[in-house]
Amino acid sequence: MNESLGRKVEDLERLLVRADLEHGPAALASSLSAEDMVITDAILRHKLGIEIFTLDTGRLHADTLNVISAIRERYGYDVRVFRPDPAAVAEYVGRFGRDAFYESVELRKRCCHIRKVEPLERALAGKQAWITGQRRDQAATRAGLNVREPDEARGIVKFNPLADWTEGEVWDLIRERDIPYNALHDQGYRSIGCAPCTRPTVAGEDVRAGRWWWELRDSRECGLHVAADGRLARSREPA
Repeated sequence: MNESLGRKVEDLERLLVRADLEHGPAALASSLSAEDMVITDAILRHKLGIEIFTLDTGRLHADTLNVISAIRERYGYDVRVFRPDPAAVAEYVGRFGRDAFYESVELRKRCCHIRKVEPLERALAGKQAWITGQRRDQAATRAGLNVREPDEARGIVKFNPLADWTEGEVWDLIRERDIPYNALHDQGYRSIGCAPCTRPTVAGEDVRAGRWWWELRDSRECGLHVAADGRLARSREPA
């Protein structure tokens, strides 16, 4: 491990210890991403009292769910799983259709609220701090991300300990420590959400460009367009 990454790992571990001792009960909101697996490894390696939970939306890839089993096998830890309210899901599907999120941003956000936001509120109930794997270079909207920031809506503290990590550093540590990770990463998925809402990315895209890709279906930026299967393709030049 190089010196720079070693310092970042030490900073990560110190922050997690402080979160556990000074802001407990604390929890890692894990999407089972590569970043979250780095944090999971640090928490379980040092046997910290930070709970690790994930949101099973009911539409995740099988490879994503397999990470839960990999954590159990590697660390002997059972990730706590929160699921959406079945009645709310049934009402949405019955009223709009199972895949209605493709039809409008409003319906996509409504689906996300049912499957992700409401379960997250339940997961964070009673917590004094929560931890994420967000990084500044994942998207332009995260460029100002702080390592520690107030979650004013919930009245608790939010920690983003990998805020200044690069994607390369995340993968360097995963390889260094042989940390389990989602097999979809090997197929070009850099940010993974629900199966119908996620696609692989191509060179030059933001890490999170594969999320809710159909909302960019009219994009022609840099000669690329979104194909019917959700993948980016090079636009053909006129003859």
